[in-house]
Amino acid sequence: MDKVKLRRELLAARASLSPERRRANATFIRETLLDQPWVQMAGLVACYWSTGTEPETHGLVLALWKHGATVILPVHREDDDLDWAVYDGPDTLAPGRSGIMEPVDTRRGVAAIRTAALVIVPALAVDRTTGVRLGRGGGSYDRALARVGPNVPTVALLHDGELVEGIPAEPHDQAVRWAATPEGLVRLPAAPE
Repeated sequence: MDKVKLRRELLAARASLSPERRRANATFIRETLLDQPWVQMAGLVACYWSTGTEPETHGLVLALWKHGATVILPVHREDDDLDWAVYDGPDTLAPGRSGIMEPVDTRRGVAAIRTAALVIVPALAVDRTTGVRLGRGGGSYDRALARVGPNVPTVALLHDGELVEGIPAEPHDQAVRWAATPEGLVRLPAAPE
């Protein structure tokens, strides 16, 4: 399976989803995650601010923050790595270098993700047999995930039909331990017992 072709097909499928379906997906995913004790107990959560047709995270970030978690969001660096800064409410975001909303708080450094008790990442798809995620191709999240400890839950948010088999893996690709879809939460082979 060619990654470029797969990305194109997945982006086209996402574009065909109605706004109502995307909102419903976001609600199901948010509620499923918030029902998990390991999500409720996470004091520091690394997440992302969704854009376009990604599964929407704005409500999830706000809910985690309102429930007392410290939420850090990525700040895209010039070298395509991810720095991290604390989210302190919707008024503390501004457009970043790629137009995606980022926190205006002090940058915590690329290693800040090491201290997260839960890491939520974007993905276009995840391989159900290996946990390898297919991103946009820049490698930013693979670098960030490589810094996460082996027992920290890493969760990719997906729309229906994006948990697939046969995603080609390259040496730098990092597996996630969970996939959250509108149908529920799926534990992947990379998840510790």
